[in-house]
Amino acid sequence: MAASNSSKLFRVGRSILGGLSNSALGASRQSSQLPHVDFLSQVSVVSLVIEICSCDFVYAFLQQNRTFIQMRTNLKVVDNSGAKRVMCIQALKGRKGARLGDTIVASVKEAHMGGKVKKGDVHYAVVVRAAMQRGRCDGSEVKFDDNAVVLINKQGEPIGTRVFGPVPHELRKKKHLKILSLAENIA
Repeated sequence: MAASNSSKLFRVGRSILGGLSNSALGASRQSSQLPHVDFLSQVSVVSLVIEICSCDFVYAFLQQNRTFIQMRTNLKVVDNSGAKRVMCIQALKGRKGARLGDTIVASVKEAHMGGKVKKGDVHYAVVVRAAMQRGRCDGSEVKFDDNAVVLINKQGEPIGTRVFGPVPHELRKKKHLKILSLAENIA
């Protein structure tokens, strides 16, 4: 893919330079002007062509692929249970994966010293922030910059006593009212 794009850029730049040097630049130049001016103008045209042509490629390359939270997805923990980062083992609902408000089974990969949970523990977790967009009833869409969870026990109660960062109000439909009451702000 990268090789084909670079060859396209080379051909486009070469054709533009050939057209400029033959018609516009060659005919309008007088013999008294320095030859390096012609070279500098061609270099600036080439850099402009590269910027214009590669803009779509760079945008597509840098844009993240936002999908479901599936097996082996690393998620940030946004409560004070003691865990920093967890990895999804299984999404409990849905064939493709978990979305905003869904419950997953997760393994703790990083934890704070002296917390309620330890590294290697397996817990249930509720997805409170997801990078994948989700439509709302009013036609708007909600998506976040990161994937984040709150750890819960088997009864569905949060292990931590605080929830950091924004939490969407879609959790109300999923019956996670305790997480909403602990949240700092509701998005």
